[in-house]
Amino acid sequence: MTKNALQIVSWNINSVRLRLPNIEAFVADENPDVICFQEIKCQNAEFPEKAFKQMGLPHLAVHGQRGGHHGVAIASKHPVEILETPPLCREGHARVNAVKVAGMELHNIYLPAGGDTPDPVANDKFAHKLDFVDRLGQHYGERAGDGAARILVGDLNIAPHPSDVWSHKQLLKIVSHTPVETDALEAARAAGGFTDLARHIHDDDQRLYSWWSYRAKDWAASNKGRRLDHIWTTDAATALTDMDSYRVHLGYRGGWKPSDHAPISIKVQAP
Repeated sequence: MTKNALQIVSWNINSVRLRLPNIEAFVADENPDVICFQEIKCQNAEFPEKAFKQMGLPHLAVHGQRGGHHGVAIASKHPVEILETPPLCREGHARVNAVKVAGMELHNIYLPAGGDTPDPVANDKFAHKLDFVDRLGQHYGERAGDGAARILVGDLNIAPHPSDVWSHKQLLKIVSHTPVETDALEAARAAGGFTDLARHIHDDDQRLYSWWSYRAKDWAASNKGRRLDHIWTTDAATALTDMDSYRVHLGYRGGWKPSDHAPISIKVQAP
């Protein structure tokens, strides 16, 4: 990779204002080019724009929402062109935004968690989740093969592979790892012509996690994680990716008032 390679980060921050010190520490340590945030928990006007400018990430695309636990944002060193928001959420939540940066499309997704009951009839939140995944496959499927260097990142709230959870057998009936979810997500990914970079780089039997519950007394010791955060690339973007650069930044799951998600990142050569 040359000096033009961009480090792209995805991070469910679980309140961008509360965890601004964590973000500032991460930026100081890692010097990322672009960070895609999910669950910013603020309206557009409440987003700490000044702090991001001071961090060297002045180019912003913010899609916030009042009174919800939603909201997504992209902060970049480089100028961004804001793209039309893909129509993935039937409820109108602020869960998706997209930009073009350095010649690549970057799509930032916060997929619904789906509640606790994996039954779309009994649980409308789960029905919403499955509908969102179906729309994701349809939307990007219509664009598959267009040759675009397209990167999709975000908290997809599904751990699709057996080694993406601490116990495949015990979590088969738990929302985020049920077969109806994992099959639907894999079908959507394939329809969109995307490669799941983490599994492209690492063998299927290697355990990979990005989320650990707040309920654990010692999340690191128990290590009951799930890989809910993803980076997908179209063929054109995969060809630009530094496969040795994929990281789960475990240190940022710990420390001062952390999110329950660790940031993940990859380096991609600008076309």
